[in-house]
Amino acid sequence: MIETRREFLHSVAVTSVGSALIPRKQHETGLDGGGAAAKALRFGVNYTPRRLWWYCWQDWKQQAIMDDLEGIAALGMDHIRAQCLWPVFQPGINTVNERAIENLHHLLEAADGCGLDVEVTVLNGWMSGLSFLPAWTAPLARTEKNEDWNIFTSAAVLEAQTLLFRKIANGIGTHRRFLGFDIGNELGVLMTGPNAVQPPRADRWATEMLQTCSRIAPGRFHVNGADHSHWFADFGFSRSTLANTGAATAIHSYIYFDGVLSRFAYNSTEARHLGAYEVELATAFQRDAERPVWVEEIGVGNVEMPIAAKPDFMQHTVCNLVRRRNLWGITWWCSHDLDPAIGGFGSYEYSLGLLDRNNQPKPLGKQFASLAREFRTNRPQPEKSRTALVIPDRGLSQKPWPSDWTYASAWMKLLAAGTDAAIVLESRSRDEDYLRLRRITRLIPLASA
Repeated sequence: MIETRREFLHSVAVTSVGSALIPRKQHETGLDGGGAAAKALRFGVNYTPRRLWWYCWQDWKQQAIMDDLEGIAALGMDHIRAQCLWPVFQPGINTVNERAIENLHHLLEAADGCGLDVEVTVLNGWMSGLSFLPAWTAPLARTEKNEDWNIFTSAAVLEAQTLLFRKIANGIGTHRRFLGFDIGNELGVLMTGPNAVQPPRADRWATEMLQTCSRIAPGRFHVNGADHSHWFADFGFSRSTLANTGAATAIHSYIYFDGVLSRFAYNSTEARHLGAYEVELATAFQRDAERPVWVEEIGVGNVEMPIAAKPDFMQHTVCNLVRRRNLWGITWWCSHDLDPAIGGFGSYEYSLGLLDRNNQPKPLGKQFASLAREFRTNRPQPEKSRTALVIPDRGLSQKPWPSDWTYASAWMKLLAAGTDAAIVLESRSRDEDYLRLRRITRLIPLASA
């Protein structure tokens, strides 16, 4: 079990951040969705504009965006994830905001000038604790009875969503900095109330949307940016669909939200391995043993631990992640601290940035820059043989909250005993070719962990 960085790699001091930009040719990795273990690791941030947050789509200032992206590039990042607020980009069911798409193109142009690729997250009906569903998805005064406006099952809404993706693809789909579409930010959060949906229908929706993305923007890195709830419950998107559709499996990992802190201390071995567990779990459900896993969101605020402890937590967490053979990259949440003058968000959301309000790197930003320099092209070699925990294909709670830790607790017990285990599904535990490909030589049943 790797507990500290010096146990497997030399210690790298956190130095001041250089200003060199990263040419695209150094980071042509993963667009084909395969062979993650053989490619350079990607390091980036979830971009949060300093000026007006993502409300800036409606009051665009290109220089402000350029300044932000230059600060991100100076950290040595190679990509950002951008967020399209859905009601801004599609205020009506058949009305798409062309000006917002122009501003998105301006964002990609600015990113190009800074050497950054851009993953574009489109259906943001939820973000940072707030709902951003367009008004037309929940009409209050309609004469028609029994209309379906569920955003996952309505044919009319699906047609509108497809229209939005097509319009955005027409505007940016061939841009050299367009990494791909994330179909929506943590859409599982919306799968209650009027948008409740059972897994088969949720899976059908996600599969169709990702197929649409591949048709209108072929060869790009399209994903479904789902939150942790689907990995800790039989709820919404199935783990099988998340792990086998799109170009990669996206993971969002937060000890604050995923049930860690009710079980372990923030500085525990278990907390530092949450992301590693989630990557192993995703890998188990992937039919393609070489398919990449993207830690698309991971972050830590000032609520769950002292500020001074955050760089150490990051160091251990990232070092544990980069040992995962299928890891494509790590995209930290987030780039900049949220302006306290912008009200309406929970206190947790204001302190997550790697850069401060003056666009200067915080200690956490310097730490991430150092880790990116170290591991981008010098990722640890995979173990020659591994032990794996065997879990059922299904069997967790059907409720998204609280997180069902049945599988996670077993994995963490093995970790505490010294075994950093892979995970294998029962349905594949007798497939010798598959086990050999994953270098698994020993299996531990869930009941024995």
